[in-house]
Amino acid sequence: MDRVDGKTAFITGGARGIGLGIARAFARAGAKLALADIDQASLATAKSELSDLTPVETFLLDVRDRSAYARVADETESRLGSVSILCNNAGVAGDQHVTRLTYEYWDWVIGINLTGVINGVQTFLPRMLKRGGGGHIVNTASGAGLAATSSGLLYTTSKFAVVGLSESLRLALEPFKIGVSVLCPGPVNTKIISNSNDTRPSSSVTVEETKMWEAAITQANAFLAAGADPNEVGEMVLAAVKTDRLYIHTDRIMAGLIEARAKALLDAMPPAK
Repeated sequence: MDRVDGKTAFITGGARGIGLGIARAFARAGAKLALADIDQASLATAKSELSDLTPVETFLLDVRDRSAYARVADETESRLGSVSILCNNAGVAGDQHVTRLTYEYWDWVIGINLTGVINGVQTFLPRMLKRGGGGHIVNTASGAGLAATSSGLLYTTSKFAVVGLSESLRLALEPFKIGVSVLCPGPVNTKIISNSNDTRPSSSVTVEETKMWEAAITQANAFLAAGADPNEVGEMVLAAVKTDRLYIHTDRIMAGLIEARAKALLDAMPPAK
């Protein structure tokens, strides 16, 4: 897809952080935008900013809600035309210590980070296939989806799954001229930890857990502040869509860990016969 002008891009988590950076890049390139998010105020701000550049529609959407997703998809295509660029970007960076894991925490992280991506694919892909003419899907994973880090068990599990989904989906869609990219960012200057705190499981809203989250937010914000600019990441995503590139990295922070993981996998194989 060497040109995106005039095409409709649907972006989840599109009102803040990386999603907004992607939206800005696509708006400058002339794409029409459908932005979905759970923050109504941020949606309104994003629409006010970007409407001067391109047609923009916004939708309040929890990506775990499949019936709402289908309704929003119908509204998007009736207002902006067929979606040919899908950016499954919504996600949380929450986690829980291995000694305090609960089903509720698993469902929260996996539900948004993985099932939300699946819901986006299953909502829009059949439409793309039926219509023909190609398209492109971008799934936001993480550097933590390429090798285990200190990012946490739940987060790492969800992001590894998104990478595998994206790699296999790309192979499956090659005959249909639908490209797939997976964004594996390192640190990016966003408020994802603070935003994740707003949706964490209600059972964890205790004095002890709240103090732990406050400490984690302070530490994470300092780390992420030195990371990539979300607008630069948006331009990287736009370039990957135009050139049909599978992997999108924002830096080389994971290079050593990826190399070590690949070596460990190869070293664990039986000797060649």
